[in-house]
Amino acid sequence: MNGHSDSTLTNGNSDQKAAEEDAEDPPMETLTPEARPGEELIVMQDTGFNIKIIANGLEPFDMMVSSMELVQEIYQVLIDREESCHRTCFSLQLDGTTLDNFAELKNIEGLQEGSVIKVVEEPYTAREARIHVRHIRDLLKSTDNQDAYAGVECSSLSFIGHICDPSILDKKAKQSDSVDCTPPDYIMPGSKERPLLPLHPISKETNGPQCLKTLTYSGWNPPPGPRKLHGDLLYLYLVTLEDKRYHITASTKGFYLNQSTMDEFNPKPASQKHLSHSMVELLNQVSTGFKKNFAVLLKKRAQKHPFERVATPYQIFSWMAPSTEHTIDAIRAEDAFSSRLGYEEHIPGQTRDWNEELQTTRELPRKHLPERLIRERAIFKVHSDFVVAATRGAVAVIDGNIMAINPGEDAKMQMFLWNNIFFSLGFDVKDHYKDFGGDAAAYVAPGNDLQGVKAYTSVDAEGLYTLGTVVVDYRGFRVTAQSIIPGILEREQEQSVVYGSIDFGKTVVTHDKYKELLKKTAQALKIRPHTVINEKDEEIELLSSVECKGIIGNDARHYVLDLLRTFPPDVNFLPIDELEYSEAVKALNFPRKHRHKLVCLRQELVDAFVENRYVAFVKNAAFQFQQLRLEKMKEEQEKSESEKKEQEEKEHEEKKEQEEGKKALTDGTETETTKSEIATEEAKKIVTALTNDVNSNKDEDASKEIVRKAAAAVGSLSDTEFNISFNTDVFQPQVKNAEQNAEVLMKEKNLVKDAAEFILIHQIPSFIRECLDHTSSPVDGKSLSAALHHNGINIRYLGFVTEVVAKYPKLSYLHTICICELVTRAAKYLYKTCVQGAELMKLSCAISHFLNCLLCSCPAPHTQVNKDEVEIHLIFSVQLHSQKSKKRNKKKSRNIVTVGSDNLEWAHETPKTLWKKIVTLVKEYYGFTIECDSIDALVEQYGVQKVSLLRAFCKTNGIQLMLKDYSMDNKTKQAFNEEDIVNVNPSVKHIHPKASDAYHVFTSGQAKIQQGLLREGYELISEALNLLNNVYGAMHPEIAACARLLARLNYIMGDYGEALVYQQRAVLMSERVLGIDDPNTITEYSHMALYSFANQQIPTALKLMYRARYLALLCHGESHPDIALFDSNVGLILQAVGEFDLSLRFLQKALELNTQFFGERSLKVAMNYHLVARTFSCKGDFRTALSHEKEAYAVYKQLLGEDHERTRESSECLKHLTQQAVKFQKTMNQISKGEKISSLPPLQIQTPSLTNVLDTLNLINGIVFVHISQADIERFREEMVRRQQQNSPKEGEGEEAAAAVEDRPSPSTEEPASR
Repeated sequence: MNGHSDSTLTNGNSDQKAAEEDAEDPPMETLTPEARPGEELIVMQDTGFNIKIIANGLEPFDMMVSSMELVQEIYQVLIDREESCHRTCFSLQLDGTTLDNFAELKNIEGLQEGSVIKVVEEPYTAREARIHVRHIRDLLKSTDNQDAYAGVECSSLSFIGHICDPSILDKKAKQSDSVDCTPPDYIMPGSKERPLLPLHPISKETNGPQCLKTLTYSGWNPPPGPRKLHGDLLYLYLVTLEDKRYHITASTKGFYLNQSTMDEFNPKPASQKHLSHSMVELLNQVSTGFKKNFAVLLKKRAQKHPFERVATPYQIFSWMAPSTEHTIDAIRAEDAFSSRLGYEEHIPGQTRDWNEELQTTRELPRKHLPERLIRERAIFKVHSDFVVAATRGAVAVIDGNIMAINPGEDAKMQMFLWNNIFFSLGFDVKDHYKDFGGDAAAYVAPGNDLQGVKAYTSVDAEGLYTLGTVVVDYRGFRVTAQSIIPGILEREQEQSVVYGSIDFGKTVVTHDKYKELLKKTAQALKIRPHTVINEKDEEIELLSSVECKGIIGNDARHYVLDLLRTFPPDVNFLPIDELEYSEAVKALNFPRKHRHKLVCLRQELVDAFVENRYVAFVKNAAFQFQQLRLEKMKEEQEKSESEKKEQEEKEHEEKKEQEEGKKALTDGTETETTKSEIATEEAKKIVTALTNDVNSNKDEDASKEIVRKAAAAVGSLSDTEFNISFNTDVFQPQVKNAEQNAEVLMKEKNLVKDAAEFILIHQIPSFIRECLDHTSSPVDGKSLSAALHHNGINIRYLGFVTEVVAKYPKLSYLHTICICELVTRAAKYLYKTCVQGAELMKLSCAISHFLNCLLCSCPAPHTQVNKDEVEIHLIFSVQLHSQKSKKRNKKKSRNIVTVGSDNLEWAHETPKTLWKKIVTLVKEYYGFTIECDSIDALVEQYGVQKVSLLRAFCKTNGIQLMLKDYSMDNKTKQAFNEEDIVNVNPSVKHIHPKASDAYHVFTSGQAKIQQGLLREGYELISEALNLLNNVYGAMHPEIAACARLLARLNYIMGDYGEALVYQQRAVLMSERVLGIDDPNTITEYSHMALYSFANQQIPTALKLMYRARYLALLCHGESHPDIALFDSNVGLILQAVGEFDLSLRFLQKALELNTQFFGERSLKVAMNYHLVARTFSCKGDFRTALSHEKEAYAVYKQLLGEDHERTRESSECLKHLTQQAVKFQKTMNQISKGEKISSLPPLQIQTPSLTNVLDTLNLINGIVFVHISQADIERFREEMVRRQQQNSPKEGEGEEAAAAVEDRPSPSTEEPASR
């Protein structure tokens, strides 16, 4: 891998090792319970042992290491430790021998339990000195969030540490007696207030103290020749808190003060001769303020969870940021304006050959598990680095920081080359997509191509290579970044392409090697081999779409690119005259015209369609086979009846002879009858055997006929087997298909038509059913898109989905989310045009004006272009006009930012005109009519929240706003000003490499859990987490999901403390890799609240639930099933601390919402009635409690029957409430009559205990504990032994007295449970 790929796997992340150690995962012993076919099962022995670390200035300490670790990981631990974090330039030595950083510990001779590793300071080089300075800068900034808000260095935000007390996981921490449970006003049910400030709960105390005023590279750099020969590497300039100014020399031996000033260069050492190997040691000696504050800073840094310091694989951008002071930072300045292309200081060779790295990692061996882990880790690391570099390059392209390789062309046609990455813009260059929709087609083509790259990469066929591809949307432009095929820039495209077509089917070529390689992918991707005719009337066989190009690089690798038509066309949005659409499709107003013709089905849809047809094929064949057997049985039965009739006739004749000798004749008859029966049975066997022998061909013919009929019934392209695959070029007018068999071609066309119809007839109704069953409950536009894509439904169907959803009152929340998403996507299209036409100096004005027109009630927002800028713009326009008039024949601008730069159309936009365009666009693109002409009408008619629309729009377009509350309902004043636009960030799309072995182990663990073998399942899930850490490092969404399941398992098995530890990791990781307000993060918060309550951390549980409710309100408002669940949780926890009035408000809101979404006669509603009744009884209002409990009893009786446990409990509760109500009423009557009462009878108010509340919380959150007797466990164990002889259960299995059922409805609970 160009000699430097190893370093990319380990460098650049000083906190990763600490985070992995913090995970405390079980050792990796045995894995791959299901070895892949034909592969040897490898058992990975991962042994742990202790070593001793000795370093100058540090107390010796022991460290637990694993034999599978690299020496580099010990290095990272030392850099992260508080005592040694300021050291960077050192080596590790064992018995005087320096250890290789990239060697595994198990391969080091002499390293064993108790070995002593010495930390030896090494001489600096210029590179090491710069790394040391950068590391000190990172330490000084380690407690603030500036990098996270700026979206650099893969930093991201996490607020779980601000919401929870850091001592939450300390079991010995003393609980506070006073509990303030009052939620903020904006959290209360019914509140219309949606403030944005609480989204980032920042406190000034979290930032560490200032340690230095200035630390920068000196202007005396670089050292002159004579000083280089004396070991000077670089010079630094320092201003301390005491306002003392120093110049520092970085030499090979370390750092010392020199005698230079701002005006005079004097490299001689200063009078204070402090030579320190670490710059921190030097600063401690020259500044008491630094020494004091740096110690405080390190303590604050140590209080942070290690996961808060680890870099994420990909950059996450925040859509809001607080106002921060811009300070001097030499490292930041160097990064921005130097020639640094990304990570050069960490690797040799400077610029990276991305294509070589990406392809070499895929060529790594993968036969055994250790090899696959190394391969997948390398693939993931190189890919994530490539995404970061491609994103940075795309931003530089649009910002005008990179010169085009064709500067003489029009700006839209320019292409760029930077850091060995090729960049192109999403415009229709040279009318390439003229017949497919022009710029609209050119804009979607990179997205389609990325889906094709994802598909071919997932097949992972040996010998076939795809390009590294990243699609970046930034400032209204779409940029495609791709790795470069070796030699591609040295020759014309026509000379390079050996397979496929460069002109959409006119010129088509093929290649034997490509046909061989593509056979594997064609089968996996359901692509039908087909023949097309080129312009020379030659028949060319293709195993992909005609646009797919095959190019053999100078490295002799076979590449495929332009995979935009990997999947079949969607004829529902591509009207074809020759096709006969079904009546069902026509009734739904399909087919419809679309903006472009690059409409393709999704891979999920193709897989679902083929699976559906296969099930139909099997059922059809089974039915026919059953019918054949029935006919045979019928024939045999008729034959048997005729033989029986003959026998009866024979017996009847024999009866006539009975008078001659009764006894003797009777005996003889019995003997003959017995012989006859034996002969008949033997004859049947013989006949059957003969029939099988003689008619074997006949049976084969019958089987063939069954398969032929079943295949014909499901539209199979083969008569002899099930074959559903797609000719992706079947409806391309530019492609001439070889008409060898018109019937087969018609079958291919019908299959494509049926697949498109499958979306309308099957997949969309299936999605609606999932939502009605609440197995899927989208929270915002992102989760809605993910749910649709999971079902194979393209977003262009969103208008139709919205129409269908509107028919179901129980899905009113989903209808609102659909409307919000339609408006967001239409506004995104208009915004793209707006910012493309805005000059850079007016970009913030254009964005704020667009937001005012989109979201504010102010009817006439004014543009905030100040007079000075207008004058500058006018002068520039006049000069540009005069230049153009002089040089009319010359090419126009040479920079991308000048695309429409003199356009001020955005300034003339008004709310009325913008909303008219939005309504028109939604109608044209999505076929849905929005009946409104302003944001206020949208809010009133569809229940869309302005703040939800603002959040969705900013996240979609990468807009970063100032963190403050915006009054968007003010009709006289606009809400957004140009100062409110903090930044514009890129939106990035790319493939996601997977950890295959971890996935297999994870699914095996899930299977064990479903069987009730919790311990075995737990071990497998823990092992999957270990594997995920091996591949992805410490931070990844899949690791967060694994931690969430481990937390649930620990909770089910009664280890509440461990459940809380894992869940905190899941929350923190979700915040960092998905976003602080992502739907997954909201769910993680609610889970952590439950586990906190189980650990008796009641104030923390309430804070977490309030946070979850607040984030959910920002996403979708109060009208959502999730809010009902959150409110039930909050109400119960408030009950536990005696806050009955507050509890009642939340529980009543939950009752209202559950009634709306689940119906009056549902178990959820019954549970809510019961909880409200319990709260009223705790307050002493027995009459109201009685009425609510009656409602609960009626529902339980109707749905579960009188004998059900829940019904009986409700009945007992009714009796108790009736007694208390009667007793209370008698007392009140006596008081009203003026009778003297010697003593008031005691009222039995049953306040729920914490245990009771926890049981109820488990119930409403879908965790049902099923108690199993020992006899049942033994029977279950014996059954499992019989079923799984190879995987016999270990001792102690099934000892869990509780199992839980996850994601399956239970007759005794209203929530899906967890087993």
